Amino acid sequence: MTHPDLLGQLSGLQTMMADLLTGVPTAAANARFHPRLASLGWYLGRAIYRELHWLREVLDGDGDLAGRVRHLFDVDEALAPVEQLPPPDHLLAWAAEIQDEHLRRLATPGALPPSPLLVDDRLAWFLLQERARDYEAMLWVLLARRWREASPPSLAPPAPRLEPRLPSADMVAITQGHYRVGSRGEPWAYDNELPPQAVELANFRIARRPVTNGEYLAFMTAGGYDRKEFWDTAGQAWLASDMARAPWHWRRDGQGGWHALGLNGPVPLVAEDPVAGLSHHEARAHAAWVASLGGALTGAVVQHEYQWEVAARGGHLEGTGRVWEWCANLFHPYPDFSPFPDPSVSAAAFGTDQGVLRGASLHTQRCLRRASFRHSAAPDDRFRISGLRLVFPPD
Repeated sequence: MTHPDLLGQLSGLQTMMADLLTGVPTAAANARFHPRLASLGWYLGRAIYRELHWLREVLDGDGDLAGRVRHLFDVDEALAPVEQLPPPDHLLAWAAEIQDEHLRRLATPGALPPSPLLVDDRLAWFLLQERARDYEAMLWVLLARRWREASPPSLAPPAPRLEPRLPSADMVAITQGHYRVGSRGEPWAYDNELPPQAVELANFRIARRPVTNGEYLAFMTAGGYDRKEFWDTAGQAWLASDMARAPWHWRRDGQGGWHALGLNGPVPLVAEDPVAGLSHHEARAHAAWVASLGGALTGAVVQHEYQWEVAARGGHLEGTGRVWEWCANLFHPYPDFSPFPDPSVSAAAFGTDQGVLRGASLHTQRCLRRASFRHSAAPDDRFRISGLRLVFPPD
């Protein structure tokens, strides 16, 4: 029998996802608004397919329902056949019926056959967190829809007006030593958080807070997008192909200033808030510009994920959980990595150019908010509410 709190969270997320789907016009429910994102309806359907696969096909040996929709949902989201999905009302009815049955099986002792997957509710934790990730992806779809459909600026900008601010030297020093990263084996841990590792870190300083809107605007004002010395070869190639000149959700207003586009329309950019909507290329270029300012900022680079986790566990960081934070390293398995519940969960991102995001965004569910959680992302992704935090050499 699954813990009641897990059942409540699963049920709550189902309702939240359904509400997102019913909150848009029918034409938008199965529309694609970004080439790397599927549709709202697809994410809801994938969450149900995932449960069909694990609870019925794997545990019960009944693959009928999962097999009927495998061609729709067992694909990468960028390749999802969203045009083949049923109308949203049909999809919602199908999802609700299956979800109710799955909650009943999880809540009823003996309704599921014994399996190592069920020990300590590990499979239930996995399904809950995958559903939480799908829910956050649905919010990215809604943001992408807002940004694509936004009209040219015609109204006065939202107050206050964003002004550039030079980076501060507000840092905390972390001393050289051996530190633990990863989960201690908690049942909610993803396979890529395991097993826990002891890592040796040299002395470094890490910014107490993520890079802010005002600091990023200072980079832009200094010609950061046009100065090749701040961009490595991959960054210059991305810049030439993407033609980006500001974070993804920033827009010019009618008076030459900047505002953001949120789920409900234009919102002001507060100078002290963490910047979001950056690719890994932009994060590295901003770090190079900060380093060029010299003084206490000399040597600025994007943080390594181990540096972030050690500083976060020590309670040294501020502003975590508002934007995903880019890290300098690639997504990789820890030594003695063991896949759960199968290799497709994490291993697909290993050995590719996938970067690492740490922390969480304002849209991230609490079940994913922990120091050991690791999120993979392509270096040119800008839709994940991603910002950055800098580290510096020791003083």
